[in-house]
Amino acid sequence: MEEERDSKELIGIEGLPDHVVIEIFIRAGVSEWTQISCVNKHWASLLRTQCFWQAALAHKYPFADPSETWLGPIPPPGLAKRRFIALYISQHIFASDPQIQIDEIVGHSYLFLKEQLQLSIMPPHSGILHGTMIDQFIAGGKSRDVAHELASRIWLAVLDNLEENHHTFCLLKRLAQEGDVFLPYPYTRSVKVQWRVFEKLFTDFRDCFNHVDYYDMLACAKSRFQSIPSSWLGY
Repeated sequence: MEEERDSKELIGIEGLPDHVVIEIFIRAGVSEWTQISCVNKHWASLLRTQCFWQAALAHKYPFADPSETWLGPIPPPGLAKRRFIALYISQHIFASDPQIQIDEIVGHSYLFLKEQLQLSIMPPHSGILHGTMIDQFIAGGKSRDVAHELASRIWLAVLDNLEENHHTFCLLKRLAQEGDVFLPYPYTRSVKVQWRVFEKLFTDFRDCFNHVDYYDMLACAKSRFQSIPSSWLGY
């Protein structure tokens, strides 16, 4: 009986106009959208349309101004889906930090940094990426101190959400060995970001080192920090 009732409800929804179905879907939890797209091909195609993402953006984030002027070096967001993802990231990844309010540019900067670091070719120097985010925040009216703090927190969030694979291991080694060229504040990466790079290498990717690479990286860490934790020692 229950399966028959669910089947009738499904048939009833499929008979509704697309704009009504979209209004139903955007009121479901974001985590349920993937399951909804698996029900049938038509629903999956609806969730890929600009109409769906525009409706979702207006419903979940009504304060987002569609005519907002976009300043700074990071490319403008363009599609509603990109804007929605940026706001969702800003809301959820930084939810535990009361100092960071939902801010679209924070989400876009996170996406920008993560996408640049995950390029299959050689990513840009970390100093260039950090400086780009700093310039973006300053262009958006943030102070130098706030820009530096936001960029640092975005670095930490991105590093914590990279996939654990060979590409990430090579990326972290490169970031550790790059160091920082002499740049005025706020264009230098924070010590917290540099520490997190080494911390991930010596914990999450410890088994990926060969003997020579491990001691080279350990020497690099010792030259960068006054003291290092004992958990990093021992190959």
